[in-house]
Amino acid sequence: MAKLKTRTANLYAIVGSDEAAVKREAAALAQKLAPAEAGEFGLETIDGAADNVEQAAGAIRSTIAALQTLPFFGGGKLVWLKSANFLSDDVKGKSANVLEPLEDLGAVINSGLSADVTLLISAVDPDKRRSFYKTLAKVAEIEVFDEPDMSRSGWEENAAEIVRSEAEKRALRFEEEALELFVLSTGGDSRVIGNELDKLALYGSGDAITSDQVRELVPVSRASVIFDLGNALGQHDVTRALRLVRDLLDQGETAIGILLATLLPTIRNLLLAKDLMERYRLPRPHAPFAFVSTVNRLPESATAHLPRKKDGTINSYALGLGAMNAHRFETDQLVDAMQACLDANLQLVTTQLDHQLVLTEVVIKLLGE
Repeated sequence: MAKLKTRTANLYAIVGSDEAAVKREAAALAQKLAPAEAGEFGLETIDGAADNVEQAAGAIRSTIAALQTLPFFGGGKLVWLKSANFLSDDVKGKSANVLEPLEDLGAVINSGLSADVTLLISAVDPDKRRSFYKTLAKVAEIEVFDEPDMSRSGWEENAAEIVRSEAEKRALRFEEEALELFVLSTGGDSRVIGNELDKLALYGSGDAITSDQVRELVPVSRASVIFDLGNALGQHDVTRALRLVRDLLDQGETAIGILLATLLPTIRNLLLAKDLMERYRLPRPHAPFAFVSTVNRLPESATAHLPRKKDGTINSYALGLGAMNAHRFETDQLVDAMQACLDANLQLVTTQLDHQLVLTEVVIKLLGE
């Protein structure tokens, strides 16, 4: 969650792509801002969840009218434009019939609200490029609750922070691997995170939550199985690795997908991490995120070959996982496993060999059993 402090004391906005968090935080803030002495007249709620352009335009005009109407019996009032869904980059958000009244609302906001009127706007997934959003960002106290973007490398770090924050509210602690598995099982969805944490709290004993508890109580996702496979490889657990390869194939995952999305990246990160640790005498990290600070102190020439995120920064999470487990492998062993991945790739696309057998050979080559 990002928060920007701004200059207008009676204008607030709760926005973001995390619908559950936006609704929850907006409701809590509305309860706090509504003047208690005004009773039911202290809060005027306009439903912004419009089904079409006409409803969206009507909600905006109703908001303007509410802002320009003095409170009954004095004392002040809160106007809440609730769950607005017409600020997004969609048909409603692009319609001239919506943009025109939005400009009018922006003008009312810019001209300044009456001292006894407070405006709260809550909106799901607004288009931050639009002029109205930019107006809010300048004049409102705005809080942004965005879900981690799973299409971008490194989303796990943001999701892990959400989980830690929500877990602390419930007096829950995770073992490091259990936290990583929970993050991938819940995918950064705050509603799912909350529900699954509540479930873990019911069965908690006061000790840190383990990976076995997460596997037992939290529904398995494709991402968590892939993560579990990578961990099994890194931890030199051949039995679990082979079982997870079989499970993924049984779930309909393609062999080439398992190879390129899990086996190859895991082996590559083990090799990259081990090379850095041996060449520059780096210590083994206690957690994946700790490794990035160590790597960032290296000269640029030492890190130019490392995998990068879209923003150009090092994909530290995956590399950190490799660094935690690299001590279990010899460099030559990892180089041979990379060659086994290349051979497997060729076999999968040019021969009719059994896919499970091909992947099993890669696992055995890496783990040496």
